[in-house]
Amino acid sequence: MINSTTSATRALPGDVIGQAGQATPKAITLRPDRLSTDSAAHLRATLAAQPEIRPEVVERAKALAADKNYPSTDTLRQVGTMILNTPDLSEDQS
Repeated sequence: MINSTTSATRALPGDVIGQAGQATPKAITLRPDRLSTDSAAHLRATLAAQPEIRPEVVERAKALAADKNYPSTDTLRQVGTMILNTPDLSEDQS
């Protein structure tokens, strides 16, 4: 079960302060947390309905692998430039 993050002991918001500067009582309704897994179940069912191997994707991959111009030299240069221009996040940048 997920515990509620609502705290009945935290300070009241400013809009419940009366004109004399005294806090006016405000009813706090605590509601239990809810979690719906309907969409996750739908995604699992959709995934289960897909074939493990999609022949059309395999054929496209074979065609691309056989094409000696794929990816193009221009595409490889662009990707290489992006890699070279990306900072190394493992190094201290401070």
